[in-house]
Amino acid sequence: MLKVASYNMRKSLGTDRRRMPERTLEVLREIDADVIALQEADRRFGAKQGVITAHLLEEHSPWKAVQFGVRTGSMGWHGNAILVRKEAQILDCEVIHLPALEPRGAVMADLRVDGELLRVVGMHLDLSGLWRRRQAHAILTHLDSSEHKMPTVMMGDLNDWTARSGCLRDFGRDFAFAETGRSFHARRPVARLDRIMVSPGLAVADCGVHESAASRTASDHLPVWASLERK
Repeated sequence: MLKVASYNMRKSLGTDRRRMPERTLEVLREIDADVIALQEADRRFGAKQGVITAHLLEEHSPWKAVQFGVRTGSMGWHGNAILVRKEAQILDCEVIHLPALEPRGAVMADLRVDGELLRVVGMHLDLSGLWRRRQAHAILTHLDSSEHKMPTVMMGDLNDWTARSGCLRDFGRDFAFAETGRSFHARRPVARLDRIMVSPGLAVADCGVHESAASRTASDHLPVWASLERK
């Protein structure tokens, strides 16, 4: 059984307007997932450096960042990053270019975690429903064109407030949703913007939204998590 999580960390800017990457790591340690998809992991302006530095991740966490080789100092691609336990093997990784009016992207990594093969896709989709559907199509097409098929989990901030329409309906044709719960806004959650989806070879044994004193102030989103097992 593997535990995965997704977290829009909002560049470590909390609801108290304080930027504290150490607090973001505290939330991640509370969840203690094997694989984590992060959104808004980089600063928006300037060199777009990762908010959680390599030194901070190495010295104060059990994870390492998947290196996509895109930009020095960035944790990922357009703010999307994937963290895995340091003992896990990263077999392959790549970025997925998404159609968008503003910079958007997704990231994908093939992993071996505790002997289990897993493909992970992290994403942060557009605010526009039309562009979200185009982005979902691009991600699904990319997965379909992959030469090697693997059990797959997709995670991220889908920015969709609807129940089962738009991009959620598109993803739902091939993937099952973990019923994690409402994750936005962190102080009073009213929407399920953050999602975890699994391919037919995986089952969700347990899932939820992580609420704690730290998570309610570390970002405007709460993290979502799921424990997965093979069918």
